[in-house]
Amino acid sequence: MNTDKVVDLAEAIAAHVHSGDTVALEGFSHLIPFAAGHEIIRQGITDLTFCRMTPDLICDMMLAAGCVSKLVCSFFASGSAGSLYEVRRRLEQHDPEPLEVEEYSHHAMVLRYHAGAARLPFMPIRSFAGSDIPSINPNIKLVSDPYTGGTTYVVPPLNPDVTIIHAQRADTRGNAQIWGITGVQQEAVYAAERAIVVVEEIVAPEVIRADPNRTLIPAHAVDAVCVVPQGAHPSYVQGSYDRDCAFYREWTPISKDPQRLQEWLDDHVRNTADHAEYLDVLGRDRMAGLAVGPRPSGSVDYGRRLLGTELAAAEAGEHAAARTSDADGQGAGGQGARTSGPATTTTDGEQA
Repeated sequence: MNTDKVVDLAEAIAAHVHSGDTVALEGFSHLIPFAAGHEIIRQGITDLTFCRMTPDLICDMMLAAGCVSKLVCSFFASGSAGSLYEVRRRLEQHDPEPLEVEEYSHHAMVLRYHAGAARLPFMPIRSFAGSDIPSINPNIKLVSDPYTGGTTYVVPPLNPDVTIIHAQRADTRGNAQIWGITGVQQEAVYAAERAIVVVEEIVAPEVIRADPNRTLIPAHAVDAVCVVPQGAHPSYVQGSYDRDCAFYREWTPISKDPQRLQEWLDDHVRNTADHAEYLDVLGRDRMAGLAVGPRPSGSVDYGRRLLGTELAAAEAGEHAAARTSDADGQGAGGQGARTSGPATTTTDGEQA
């Protein structure tokens, strides 16, 4: 069976995102899937219910492009750099038309994804006590607690038609690894009917197996993997490139002027073929200025099952002595001086 899920981003969006869908684009400050949002704009997909914790610049862009008819979100923000003026025009002036918004707290959005992933009918939440959010959102309900006789608020599950996330790397099957700040990507993927993972690079299965705890999204939950280097710009990817803080500041005057906003979308998104061309228009020198230096994490020893003569040696105490000697040779704390890549592997894929 062919387990290779690597496809072009345009192909993945065309196959899995349809007008009228409920779509989640998640990534909390870090790893925001901007390239995927831009491709949705290029393909002219409309009438989306857009789900996102902190609907930031990507929401402003997709809304201005006519892709979004409803917003399910928490905490409107532009990365602490200004206002989202397209969102404000829709909400405050109904210009060019009103925007339906279903607003929650961050915690409530997390719990909605949790409930969706577990296929639960609702999830209890206490933090709305004293808040006025339930008064503007009838989906937040106060119910009786069958255990204490008191009351608690509950929120419904969130089950997107498709969730799209960005990650540092994956193998061809879709095992995706993330490090640095994570948000609700895992829950949002499991809650969805379909999932697209956009990555900086494809790596060998041995790389994934060498550090399994970083596999936040396993292959069985992924429908498509798309390789789009620098595809999270202007947000950042830990270990690959920094946040383009200047871009966030520049967005405020762009967003404030509707004509300028449409011109920006034309120049950078609608009239570009793909994300690589978007970066060309943006200026490759700009991306070079966001480069980061190496800061490798300390290595760990996951251990492996001993076989044959190794097991006999362990029983004789020789294997334990060898491990102690190896650890001593790595320096203080047993931390190696590895600067990149996984532990070495044998020809059969076993970690050496």
